[in-house]
Amino acid sequence: MSNQQGLKVAVIGGGSSYTPEIVEGFIQKYNEMPIRELWLVDIEEGKHKLEIVGELAKRMVKKAGIPTEVHLTLNRREAIKDADFVTTQIRVGLLEARKRDEHIPIKYGVIGQETTGPGGMLKALRTVPVILDICRDIEELAPNAWMLNFTNPAGIVTEAVAKHTTVKSIGLCNSPINFQKFLAKQYGVSQSEALPEFVGINHLHWVTAAYVNGEDKLNELIDGGKEYTASNVTAMGWDYDFLSSLGAVPTYYLKYFYMMTEMFEDIKASYEKNGTRAEVVSRVEAELFELYKDENLQEKPKQLEQRGGAFYSEAAVNLMYSLHNNKQDIQTVNVSNGNIYDFLPADASIEVNCVITSHGPIPLPPQRVPSHVKGLLKAVKTYEELTIEAAITGDRGIALQALAHHPLVPSVTVAKDMLNEMLEANRKYLPNFFK
Repeated sequence: MSNQQGLKVAVIGGGSSYTPEIVEGFIQKYNEMPIRELWLVDIEEGKHKLEIVGELAKRMVKKAGIPTEVHLTLNRREAIKDADFVTTQIRVGLLEARKRDEHIPIKYGVIGQETTGPGGMLKALRTVPVILDICRDIEELAPNAWMLNFTNPAGIVTEAVAKHTTVKSIGLCNSPINFQKFLAKQYGVSQSEALPEFVGINHLHWVTAAYVNGEDKLNELIDGGKEYTASNVTAMGWDYDFLSSLGAVPTYYLKYFYMMTEMFEDIKASYEKNGTRAEVVSRVEAELFELYKDENLQEKPKQLEQRGGAFYSEAAVNLMYSLHNNKQDIQTVNVSNGNIYDFLPADASIEVNCVITSHGPIPLPPQRVPSHVKGLLKAVKTYEELTIEAAITGDRGIALQALAHHPLVPSVTVAKDMLNEMLEANRKYLPNFFK
């Protein structure tokens, strides 16, 4: 479809509670990025949610008075055909699977978290084959489309797509844009005047510079002790001596590694009291869908920001806008390493600042990579590479190697017992392991 006619966008996982946020972004940017057809796609199990959120999307578009046609479908191929952009926001196994990912590791004394450690691994094993299947449709029906992936674990999924398909894909997470907003708010400037520099991979990055109007405020941030966190990770203060000698601000996901004991105790206590994050999200989602059903609602409700992924859609719309309009601005995305980090493989997915052009992202090498973070990055990246291989082959030996080498898993015995139980619990979603 040529740009003169407007764009065609397919949202895979269109029944997600986040969809109103991306629709809001499309409405705001309509003049510079006219989307003529917006296709929201889901699977049979998500049909009920797709209809609720799809009707809200139609009301939002109507209220905005723009000529975007909103289509709801369970036919993924029809949605992908000739699309300019395909976004993926899927959850294979729905929230029930997430609950198991979080609950089972706790029994073994291991952190149960959606994207980190054993829970993240099982999410990847379920998700990678499905995403690669979607990519085969894109290769056939929309070979020029950009695929923007926010499906977690985003780094692993992005790397799998880059290694095993010809699809032009970029991975995206809401954590960097949230840090940028936090930095801008701390100094009372607009978001465009705040530029953090990130070193690392998805959900395992460090902020090594924090420019506000060109001046690096990193040390001031560390000295001020202002903590940046998100609704899906408990705010536990960092140790000041640790941060100042680290010379960087770690993402909140690094608490699982640097404060493993405290975070495990916190997760376990929450699990015993009112469930893990999966239960919290189920409750928030139920409330959101009740709001979405209201036929008088014509905008994104404020409550959506309680979801851990708030503003991910803003990141998505910004990325799409810059690709479409060759903006050449700086955004933080997941791309292949190339030669940015000499201690990681060239085809590893990394999360780094990039200049966004119509030809794609151009990664900017960070000015400084603290030498003491390289070991952890290498270890987690090794686990990620093995996880991709296990997801595609269904090889239990490789899956065991992935889990046993993850820094959060204390022993091979624990890894093996936990892996067997988690694979069995996910049997329905792991055809490669149960041939």
